[in-house]
Amino acid sequence: MQTTTIPHTDIEVTRVAFGCMSTAANPTYDGIPDDDAVKTIHAAIDLGINFFDNAPAYGNGHAEEQLGHAIHDRRDKVVIATKASGQTLTPEEIKADCEASLKRLRTDVIDLHQIHWPRREVPMEESLRAMEDLKSAGKVRAIGVCNFGVEDMTEALNISTPCTNQVVYSLLARGVEIEVNPLCADHHVGLLCYSPLAQGLLTGRFTSPDDVPDERARTRHFANSRPQARHDEPGCEAETFDAVQRVVAIAQRVGKPAAQVALAWLLHQPNVTAVLAGASKVSQVESNVAAAGITLDDETLAELDDATRAVKEAMGASLDMWATPARTR
Repeated sequence: MQTTTIPHTDIEVTRVAFGCMSTAANPTYDGIPDDDAVKTIHAAIDLGINFFDNAPAYGNGHAEEQLGHAIHDRRDKVVIATKASGQTLTPEEIKADCEASLKRLRTDVIDLHQIHWPRREVPMEESLRAMEDLKSAGKVRAIGVCNFGVEDMTEALNISTPCTNQVVYSLLARGVEIEVNPLCADHHVGLLCYSPLAQGLLTGRFTSPDDVPDERARTRHFANSRPQARHDEPGCEAETFDAVQRVVAIAQRVGKPAAQVALAWLLHQPNVTAVLAGASKVSQVESNVAAAGITLDDETLAELDDATRAVKEAMGASLDMWATPARTR
């Protein structure tokens, strides 16, 4: 498994990471039994993955508990990332969240602690200073942010030096390329890419908008008439499913599953530190690991770019896939 170092640190991580959101029940995924979660996490470690991303918001802490149970006797083999997911991001809340995560994860230190979403309830400086305090106290090793648009990232960089910005990034969600990634690259802030398969769309499993269950049709790709939509946009369903069909066809030509080609494409993009790929069964972990070994030539990369460009243009620069652009700026 190819590895890299988290910017500004000596923390070595695998470029394909395990995203823990799908192991615990949440509005998008049903979750899996604890025994299956442990089995899947152990398989990931055995297959060479050392980087696991989690959050208190995943199943109200349950995903952290599952990970803590799975790695309690192999802590030295993994790098743990989790988040400050509170609603205010006051220093008191951030520190309390960290202590609760440490307990659930059964560890003395969090390797990468991240602000989950910008909240703007208190000045950002107060939140980032609290994160720095946790680092000084030895509770965390490195600090990152998530879902920070160009305005928030610029402000953060004037206060601190986050190592990473975790963003939604896939062939169907390329808004980060427009403004945020150039800024991050200039400051050596690596990207961690979540939802790299667009909640299953890039597997080719769904062939039309009607095939997609409502809990996965909340994004701005879909019409705002979908029952769980929280945005006021018409969506870009035609462009999205045309892109999916084209990606599947390209993958067939390459001779690899569409999901693996989609992950490999991300690993070829500039300034990407790691791709956070979820899994709820061992076979999915095996597929994610296999993607790390795929090299795409320039012709194929250009084809994939062209196949998804209309979706990129329709979705724009916002990093928020679920709400009318406002939370990320």
